[in-house]
This record gives sequence, C-alpha cells and structure tokens, in this order.
Amino acid sequence: MPRWLPRALVLALALYACFQLGSWAFHQLIGLLINILIAFFIALAMEPAVGRMAARGMRRGLATFLVFLALMVATIGFVLLLGSMLAGQIVDMVEQFPKYLDAVINWGNHTFHTELSRVEVQDSLLHSAWLKKYVQNSATGVLDVSATVLGGLFRLLTIFLFAFYFAADGPRLRRAICSVLPPARQAEVLRAWEIAVDKTGGYLYSRGLMALISGIAHYVLLQILGVPYAPALAVWVGLVSQFIPTIGTYLAGALPMLIAFTVAPWYAVWVLGFVVVYQQFENYMLQPKLTAKTVDIHPAVAFGSVIAGTALMGAVGALIAIPAVATLQAFLGAYVKRYDVTDDPRMHGRHQPRGTTAEASGSAEPAPVGAAPCRTGPDAS
Repeated sequence: MPRWLPRALVLALALYACFQLGSWAFHQLIGLLINILIAFFIALAMEPAVGRMAARGMRRGLATFLVFLALMVATIGFVLLLGSMLAGQIVDMVEQFPKYLDAVINWGNHTFHTELSRVEVQDSLLHSAWLKKYVQNSATGVLDVSATVLGGLFRLLTIFLFAFYFAADGPRLRRAICSVLPPARQAEVLRAWEIAVDKTGGYLYSRGLMALISGIAHYVLLQILGVPYAPALAVWVGLVSQFIPTIGTYLAGALPMLIAFTVAPWYAVWVLGFVVVYQQFENYMLQPKLTAKTVDIHPAVAFGSVIAGTALMGAVGALIAIPAVATLQAFLGAYVKRYDVTDDPRMHGRHQPRGTTAEASGSAEPAPVGAAPCRTGPDAS
C-alpha cells in the first residue's frame, strides 16, 4: 500500500463528513437565512428615509425607530380595518343566511318541480356525516392553527429585529464588509449597495403609487355601486394587487366581488369587468411610465424572475425577485461591452430584398489579393 493512500482516504472521509455536516446545517438554518434576506431587503427599502433623517442631524437609531413605528401603525390599522369589515360582513351573512336559503330552495322547487322545505334542508345538513367530520377536524386543528400563528409572530419579530439592526447600523455594516476587501473591491461593493438601495426603494415607491391609484379607482367604483365597506375594500385591492406579483390582482378582486354579490349578483359582474379592464390599463399604460426610471426591466424578464423566485423561495422569492433582478441587471450593465447596431432592415423586422448583401447596394466584392485578372476576347491567352 502506498504511504499516501491512508492519508488520502482519511482526507476524503473528512471532506465528505464536512460536506454532510454543512448540508445538514444549511437545511436546518434555511428558515433563518430567508428571514435575514427579507430583513435585508426591508432595510434597503427603508434606507432612503432613514438616510434623509440622519442627514438632518437625527440619530440613525431614532430615525429607524420612527420609520418602523410608522410602518407598524399603518400595518396594524390596515389589519384592524380589514378585520372589522370581515367580521361585520360575516355577521350580516349569518343573519341573512335563512333568507338566502329560502331563495335557493324556492328557485329549486320552481325549476325542478320539487317540494323541499327549509326545515328539511337544515335537518339534513345538521345530521350529515360530512358536517360532523368537519367539526371534528376543526377541533383537532385548533392547536395546529395556534402553533402556526405563534410561529408566524415569532418569524415577524425576527425579521423586524434584523431589519432594524441592518438599517440602524448600515454604515457600520458596510465598513465591516469593506474592511476585509482591497480598495478596488470596496468600490464595487459600495456601488452594488447603492444600486440595491435605489432599485429596492424605487420598486416599493412605484408599487406604493400604483396601489394608491388602484385603491382610489376601485373605491370610486364601489361607492357608485353602493357596496359596503368601500374604503377597506379599496385598501385591500390596492395593496394585494401590487405587492403579490402575477396573481395578486385576481386575489384582490375576489373579496370585492363576494361582497358585491351579497348586494346584487350583477354587481359582482361589474366588479369583475372593472378589475379586468383596469388590469389592462395598468399593464400597458400606467406601469411602464411609473417603473421606467425605478425598475427598468422588461416585463417578460420580470415575469420570469417572479416564477424563478417563487420556485426557489415561495412567496418571499416572488416578492423580492424583481428588485433583486433589477439590481443585478444595473450592476452588470457597467461590465457589459456594447456596440453600435448596424443599419440592417432585418433589425427592424423587415426582410431584405433578394440579390442584395449587407454591403451597400451596387458595390462589388473586392478580388482576393494576388488573383490574376480574367480576360476575354481574341487577345486572351
């Protein structure tokens, strides 16, 4: 046996053990890493406001606390407003349930020539096996729901804590990262950080502005139709449609359609038509103008990045995919060499006429160097 073979085997086993240990640790800490990533993007979005307040002489810790306080007040206010709306609507629907049930039974008796009564339908529902099974599953799932809620609250606390430290100690964090890099790399890191702040802040600014416009437009429609809880529904549509990519518009429109259906069935159709029309107006007119200077990426690239982010990290990846891709595109743009585009008809989607080349019309291709001239006629030898 060669002398190096036992040492090589021990080294290979040690490397394999380190790989397995690192893989296990990564899978155990993946939740924490995602929380840190979310907190980092929240800190990037808060950086412009915190930086302006700090430039006016306020301490960064106090400025970060004030921004967080405003964000928490807005979030809690939205949740309470939406919760009161849903609670009131659920109470109204429960009170009106016998009337809805009578209307459905009368329609069924008239259409199918049956003789059903509300008492029979209620007794069959109350004594059905699927209702008992549903109640049992709901009772056993209370602990699971409580654990999920507590886990979500702990995750939010972790995210806010890391985001607060990232925003309050932003200059110290940048200094710590740059202290282990040479000067050339320090400039690149600071440039990438600045681009990330601009793109993330611009993305949230443009989304917030579009959420405001969307909320106002839907509020006007709901007020015209006389749908209850129009302010809360408008806030719901504006936020969900803009901050949940791709499918947020349809998720946001489902709740106003349901509330409008309780007023009049045709009102739900009007709300659906308005949501579809407004979505087209936003996609082709409003969004390109608002995001041209903040998040300048192609819609196809944005859609692909959302799908990729969802596949990698779920809803969190879908939310941060667009500012991350915009940051990467802006950063790499300085290292991509570009050339002047040739004036070719095919560049504009037009076919080139046959018999022409990329050279100017009528120009002959030069003869190769050293080629003898071609002679014709009686003097040719």
